[in-house]
Amino acid sequence: MRIYYRAKRLLKLVRLEYRRWLVIQRWGREALHQAPKVLGIALPKGGSHFIHQALSGLVEIGPFVQPGFPPVNRFEGNSQLSSEDILLNIDRMRSGEIRYGYISCVEPFLQSLLKPDRATVFIYRDPRDLIVSHVFYATDMYPGHGMHEYYKQLPSMEARINVAIEGSKIKGFELPNVWDRYQPYLKWINTPEVLSIRFEDLIINREDTLGKILDYIESFGVIISIPRQEAIEKVGSAIKPKESGTFRKGKPGNWQEHFTSDNKKRFQEVAGDLLSKLGYEENDLKW
Repeated sequence: MRIYYRAKRLLKLVRLEYRRWLVIQRWGREALHQAPKVLGIALPKGGSHFIHQALSGLVEIGPFVQPGFPPVNRFEGNSQLSSEDILLNIDRMRSGEIRYGYISCVEPFLQSLLKPDRATVFIYRDPRDLIVSHVFYATDMYPGHGMHEYYKQLPSMEARINVAIEGSKIKGFELPNVWDRYQPYLKWINTPEVLSIRFEDLIINREDTLGKILDYIESFGVIISIPRQEAIEKVGSAIKPKESGTFRKGKPGNWQEHFTSDNKKRFQEVAGDLLSKLGYEENDLKW
């Protein structure tokens, strides 16, 4: 199996060189070399595929390349990489390349991602919707998930949501609680060099949100030569949720269909001021 994945990666590297050559033919070598390295960041089940698809749409309007690699923190077989290997993947990115991953706002990643030639976009999602998405994914969609067997043996959706909220310390089924899951990512929101957007805005206010992404990309000196509305439409057309193997609903507010009063109570006890920090509620104890 390891030989298979290595061969697969080698073929992707060859394909990447061909794609870079095509970009040079279309946009010019200098334009490609001056384009920023683009990385989309999210929490797992927090909109990673949406932001990756949106950023991939940049290839239609400027000198950008979609390498077609897995997340920067995963191997070809979807196994988790070490911090050293994640950093190596980040540092291997070349001008104009677009990737995504699940990267905490900590060193050693900050030193690389805050360089002037880096365009980093962080997408975040209502933690309640993220929990529901996580539970459905781990229980029904991906039998290889670390929590699959544990969730399957629980008697109800309410019980699974409570575990996702409170976390688990059971050996073999370790899971951080909802606050600990978000905490390593929160600083991205207040990092000036990083563009932070909400998952919900990409769904509901897509045109405005894509406009913010284009403004951010243009701030790196990228010249978008087509009219703004056409550029937004081209980038937006790349967002095709159902083409993602992890897509279920992507519906903002879906948590309201699944959270019980007990789930709400436990969330409020564990999450503290997380919802108000993220701008989803004015009062963390009244919703």
